Order: sequence, then structure tokens, then C-alpha cells
Amino acid sequence: MAEALLQVEGLSKRFGGVVASDGITLEIPKGELHAIIGPNGAGKTTLITQLAGELASDAGRVRFEERDITTLPTWRRSQLGLARSFQITSLFLDFTALDNVALAVQAHAGHSFHFWRGARGEPALRQPARAALARVGLAERADMLVSRLSHGEHRQLEIAMALATSPRMLLLDEPMAGMGPDESARMVKTLRELKRDLTILLIEHDMEAVFALADRITVLVYGRIIASGTPEAIRANADVRQAYLGEQEEAQGKSVERGAANG
Repeated sequence: MAEALLQVEGLSKRFGGVVASDGITLEIPKGELHAIIGPNGAGKTTLITQLAGELASDAGRVRFEERDITTLPTWRRSQLGLARSFQITSLFLDFTALDNVALAVQAHAGHSFHFWRGARGEPALRQPARAALARVGLAERADMLVSRLSHGEHRQLEIAMALATSPRMLLLDEPMAGMGPDESARMVKTLRELKRDLTILLIEHDMEAVFALADRITVLVYGRIIASGTPEAIRANADVRQAYLGEQEEAQGKSVERGAANG
């Protein structure tokens, strides 16, 4: 295995009597696209929120590039190269796509959003913003108001905002949520291109996309890892099929097999 970029050791989180993360341990090597899958309530979003620093863990450690970041706040993790996109987008709808990404560049540099007007005329902010938009296929939408973009384009824009922080690793929380087939196909294409340069941790319910993209897959059930391995190993794992994949196949019309064939 390549050198680990992210190392998680015994990460745990409780909410009263509910164990959302139960001693999670995993390593993600540089250059890998690692997918986290599991049924609703498995603890996937809790885990990614812990990794991003938005939720303090009750136990365990997180190391990024061999540095212990367990107690670091979100903004320090971002500065070190760990960037997150959210399951639900949070965008400035009355600004252009370019304005939104320029603000992300500005915030990453340590400036307040209070100075957003300056971002519109600052080449040092707009040039990397345009480059990020181009990477997700939104170059031609740069000057369009976000309110006029489609749902799929909102998700692409959010990833562009994460890219604007010059990350070494992306934490993506269901980037294809709510998308139709065409939009999902475009997102798969975008992520396939991004994985050439970035390490990616992907939470996603679209099994066809997961099996087409992932180098390795980890399966969570009730906050605990029940399996982790290659897509082929996960697809063949009887415990995984019983706990999750069988249910997904029935709901999605055997999409796992289609994804495997396409991958």
C-alpha cells in the first residue's frame, strides 16, 4: 500500500445512548479514492464531520500527513490541505459562480467575507477561482448567478469551492444526492478526473458510481466497520451483501452489478 495520507485510529462518538462512530480505524493512502458506504444511520456523515473537525470525537486519533490533527479546528485542517463538501449545499445564490469560488479562495487565505466586494476585482482571487471552475466543468457558467444553475451544477460548484483551497484531500458527502442520471454521469466524470491528482474520501449512496470510481470501499453499519477492501472483495462479502448491498440491489435494480460491469 502507498504511504498513508490519512490515518484514523479508534475514532468514536456517542450521542447519548447512540454510538455513531464505534472505534473506527482506517488508512487512506495518497492518490486513493476511498468510498464509505452503509445504510441510513450507519454513521457515515458523523465520521466525515469528525474528520473535518466540525465535531469533536469522544475517543481516537486522526493523523493527516503523519501530523496529529485530532484537536485541530476545521480552518486549520483546511490550511493543511483537508477540504470538505457537504451533503446539503450552502451557496450564495445571488452571487455568480465565480464570486462564490473567489470567496472560498479569500476565506482560505484568512480574510473575512466582509471584504467580498474586493474579491470581484482581485486577480489573485479570481484567477484560481476560474481554474477551479474549469476543473469541474463550469468554466462557461462562471458569470452566471448561482440561483440560475441546476442542482447538479450546484454540487459541481461546491466541489470547485473546495478545490479553491488547494487541498491535498477531498472529503465528499454524497455529491450525487438528488441528481438525475445525466447529472450523476457528469459528476462521475469529474471525480474520475480529480482522482488523478487528489486523494478523495467519498460518501455516496449511488452504488453504480461507487463501484465505478472507488479503489477501496469501507462499509459502516451502526457506526462500526464490517468490511473494507477492493470493490471486488466488498461485492463478494456475504456479510456486506446481507447488511447492505442486497437491500441496495433490490432498491436500485441491480445497480451494483451494472456498476461493476462499467467499472
